[in-house]
Parts: sequence; structure tokens; C-alpha cells
Amino acid sequence: MDNNIKREIILENYQNPKNKGLLNDDSYLKTNMNNESCIDELNLEVKIEDDIIKDIRFDGEACAICISSASIMTTTLIGKTVKEAETILENFLNMLDEKPYDKEILEEAIVYDDIYKNPNRKKCALLSWWGIEKILNQLKANEK
Repeated sequence: MDNNIKREIILENYQNPKNKGLLNDDSYLKTNMNNESCIDELNLEVKIEDDIIKDIRFDGEACAICISSASIMTTTLIGKTVKEAETILENFLNMLDEKPYDKEILEEAIVYDDIYKNPNRKKCALLSWWGIEKILNQLKANEK
């Protein structure tokens, strides 16, 4: 993907983030994520019904990369099954760790394919994804 298009997608998702704003609904699973090395702090709410991610909301104070990544993550994962979300998450993490990944399933999240070149920004892009991983792991633990 062209670098100018990547920048446009990141900027659009920062300036007009999708699914920003918490609902404080008890039917949502919640977590707080923060990056110790900067100001990034996000609260995530995820609604899962019948093994499908029905909604993801986020809010907090964070940089452009963190906010845009959270926005893109929400639009990528809403409507997916938990298993599909886990596969997308695994591929996103692999991409940022420079491991083999399937770029076809990442949708707009592919805009971060070269973020590894800026190691200090990698955590910014990962914060919301780590939050989803944490929530999905809690969900699995509760099912046991």
C-alpha cells in the first residue's frame, strides 16, 4: 500500500475515530490499558453475544497512532466471531513482530505493516489490540 494512502487512513481514523466513547453498559467486558512509556491510556468495552463480537468501544487519552489503531481495530473486529478475531489478532501481532502473516485478513490494519521501523511507535499501535487479547483471554478463562 502506498505510504500516502497509509497516512491518510491513519489520519482519518485519528481525527474521526470510529466507535470512540464508552457506553458503561454492564453487558460489555471491560479493560484498561496503558503504555508506561508515554501518555497512551485506553479503556475498552467489548460486547460478545453468541460467540460474535457485536460491539467494541474505546476511549482515553492517546497519541495519533494509538487512537487510529484502536479505531481501525474496532471496525476490523466488529461482526467477527471470537475465533476470527483471534486469527486477525495473531496476524496483526505477527506483522508488527516481523513474522509471517496473512495480509489479506487484516483489512485496514495493514497500514501498520512498517511500524516496526519505529520501535517507539509499535506499542502505540499495539495497545488496543493487547486490550482485545486480554479480554478474549478472560473470556476463555471464564468458560473453563
